[in-house]
Parts: sequence; C-alpha cells; structure tokens
Amino acid sequence: MKRVFLFIATNLAIMLVLGVVLSVLGVDSRSSSGLLVIALVFGMGGSFISLMMSKKMAKWSTGAQVIQQPSNPAEQWLLATVERQANAAGIAMPEVAIYDAPDMNAFATGPSKNNSLVAVSSGLLHSMSEGEIEAVLGHEISHVANGDMVTMALIQGVLNTFVIFLARMAAGVINNVVAQDSEDGEGLGMFAYMGVVMVLELCLGILASTIVAWFSRQREYRADEGGASLASKQKMIGALERLGQSQPSELRGELTAFGINKGQTMMELFMSHPPLEKRIAALRAA
Repeated sequence: MKRVFLFIATNLAIMLVLGVVLSVLGVDSRSSSGLLVIALVFGMGGSFISLMMSKKMAKWSTGAQVIQQPSNPAEQWLLATVERQANAAGIAMPEVAIYDAPDMNAFATGPSKNNSLVAVSSGLLHSMSEGEIEAVLGHEISHVANGDMVTMALIQGVLNTFVIFLARMAAGVINNVVAQDSEDGEGLGMFAYMGVVMVLELCLGILASTIVAWFSRQREYRADEGGASLASKQKMIGALERLGQSQPSELRGELTAFGINKGQTMMELFMSHPPLEKRIAALRAA
C-alpha cells in the first residue's frame, strides 16, 4: 500500500505542477501547436521530473537504507567493492543501500552518472557468493556508467509525448466526424471524448511499451558485458545462473527495468529483461 500511495501521490503532484505551469503560460490546447506543447510538457516533463526524484522514490518505495557507516564486514566489503568498480568505470561513488526483500535482486537509479544509488536486496546478500555479488554490482555500476537512467527517461518522454499528442489528435478527428454526421452538429460530449482519448492512449501506450522494453533488453546485454569486465565473465555467468533459482522480483514500477532480476510477464515482447538463458549465451559468445 505504501508503494501504491507514493506512486499515485507523486504522479498527481507532477500533473498538478505541470498543469499550473501551462495555465500560467496561457497555452491553448485547442490548436495543434498548443496541443503539442502540452504533450511535450506532460510527456517529457513528467518523465524527467520522475528521473530527478528517482533516488528518493526508490528509497521510499523499497525501504532501502543507505550505508553511512559500515556496521559489519559485509557492509564494509560492499562499499569497498562499489567504490573500486565506480573508480574503474570513471563515475562518482554512488550511494550504496540495502533493502529488505527475499528475492535476489539489485538496482541502480539516479538522475546522472555522478548522482546515483546502487541498492541490493537482503535476499541477494544471503544467497549469493562474494564473486556473484561482485558481478551483480558491476552490472549495476555499468548501468550508471552507460547513462541508462537518463537514456530511458529520454526515450520514455519522447514516446509519452507522441502518445498524448496522437491520441488527442485522433480523438479530435473522431469528434469532428461525429459532429458532421449528427443532426444537431454536436460532436462527442466531454465524457465520451475523454473516454475515446483514454482508449487511444491505452492502445498507443501498449505499442510504445514494446519499444521501451526492446531498448531495455539491449541495455541489459550491455550491462552484463560491463559486469563481466568489472568482475569477470565467469562471475557474471555464475550470478545470472544463480538468479535463475530466485523467486520473482518484488520490484515494481520503474524500478523493474533497473533491477538485475526480471519480474514475471506474459510475452518476451513486453519484457524489460531478456530471458536469463539468452543473457548467459550472449556472455559465453562474447
């Protein structure tokens, strides 16, 4: 319930702020240029506001506790490993956190390469060897070094913009057709119009999600290669094989795409991560 509440509250706050900005600027949604501005503001603006808030939201939603001072040898080793890999990857030291979850998982997030968070689950720390954890950390550090968080926000923002714009343009065309065919010359009512917009956004959003998922899968292959470079190929393969024994990921929302362990899904087309056997085969062939 906490995660759901935070997700809804954050998105409502973003929509409210952007709506006020557009109102102050006097943007007219009835023109195509005004509609495009609105789509850009909500599509790109919402995506990048989420990116700026990603570290804080990740901590809130998972309950991740940042290691300020190591309280045991395991935490000391975790910090030292991340610091060594960050130096090797040429990025600033990320915040390092642990969150309580039984699944073997880890994720990286943050608005930039030099302002990031790497978090690992308690299940991963208890179930993997140091070599496997080292590879997982290398995978997450590679996500940060590759700028994946910013790139994903950019792609999502562009697609959101097109979904918002095209859905409303198409709904406007439908409204005009209905108005021409009706005896009183009236088009769709407000609720009918918004219903059409929602259906169109849903359909276009599904198509857009396949594009985002495809890019996310390519990201995972690159991060696996990075993990193999920062740890070793055998450690990375061992970590992926160990993930095959894990229960489904408990990460939700945007964090799903940034976790090393995928959640359950119906079709590979919508998967943020390639199947583990394909990732392992790609590493062995590299």
